[in-house]
Amino acid sequence: MTLQAQADTAPIARDVPLIDLHRHLDGNVRLTTILDVARTYGIRLPADTVEGLRPYAQIQGVAASVMDFIARFDLLKLICVDEDVVARIAEENVEDAANEGIDYIELRCSPAFMGERYGLDPTRVLAAVCRGVRAGMARYPVQAQIIGIMSRHMGEESCWRELEAAIALMSEGVVGIDLAGDEANFPGTRFVKHFARARAAGLRITVHAGEAAGAWSVRQAIEELGAERIGHGVRAVEDPAVLQLIAERGVALEVCPTSNVQTQTVSGYESHPLPQLLRRGLLVTLNTDDPGISAIDLPHEYRIARDRLGLTTEELRTLQAHALSAAFIDEATRAALLHKARSRTT
Repeated sequence: MTLQAQADTAPIARDVPLIDLHRHLDGNVRLTTILDVARTYGIRLPADTVEGLRPYAQIQGVAASVMDFIARFDLLKLICVDEDVVARIAEENVEDAANEGIDYIELRCSPAFMGERYGLDPTRVLAAVCRGVRAGMARYPVQAQIIGIMSRHMGEESCWRELEAAIALMSEGVVGIDLAGDEANFPGTRFVKHFARARAAGLRITVHAGEAAGAWSVRQAIEELGAERIGHGVRAVEDPAVLQLIAERGVALEVCPTSNVQTQTVSGYESHPLPQLLRRGLLVTLNTDDPGISAIDLPHEYRIARDRLGLTTEELRTLQAHALSAAFIDEATRAALLHKARSRTT
């Protein structure tokens, strides 16, 4: 079944924009692209067919940990040989979003992480991402913006370079900054100054928290880093006071159910806290995280939310509305996206 056919059977409201706020573009690389780039550049892969590569690139069942999940990025780093490949990956991400029926997407990446194997400059990597996203938007009916990631496990100095790259490219489509990677061993307390600089520069703030570490990590991200949105955040349910903080501050949660199951952040779909968070009145959004690694798309996550998490049609529609509200866009763009969606039903 094609992605478009899947989208047709997904429980998605047509009169509300379909939005993905939490997608790692380097976690959504086509296996065919990996093969093609490897052949072009003479890179040796563990297999020479799509099916042969699949076990190395995609999660089969569950990962041993979040960092084991992150290890699936190794094939991406292996083919990330130059800026043209980076731009191709970014453009293909926009095309994939169009095929899923997505109206607006925020694509994120860590330029130091992507360019690490071949020593690529983070600013040039992020500039290539911007180029690829622009090319994609010129060809496909999707609006996209970019969130730069600071990979916490690569160290504070590396994160400074990634932050300055994001600031330098704000006029090229970079709208926000994120902190991702080994949350358990590299707490957000190390990056307070980074986020002060980011906020001063005008970047929007989202932070991975409450995934590999507990509710305290969510509190720290909000109170010390200035997070407007939290990537995942599902472990906030461990502390009612943190849930209250999220509600009081109007912080949005970028929830990714399949990823959470695969990383064993939650024990299974049936125990996923998304329904609890949503029914508490929090600004919960539904996202894919790393669809290439998880072998999913956004319509799949809406079907999971209906069939495995037990959300009603109205609750699914609320998730879409929340994503529109939480997107890092201005009010004119928000209104235009809503108008586009409503015009589909008239």
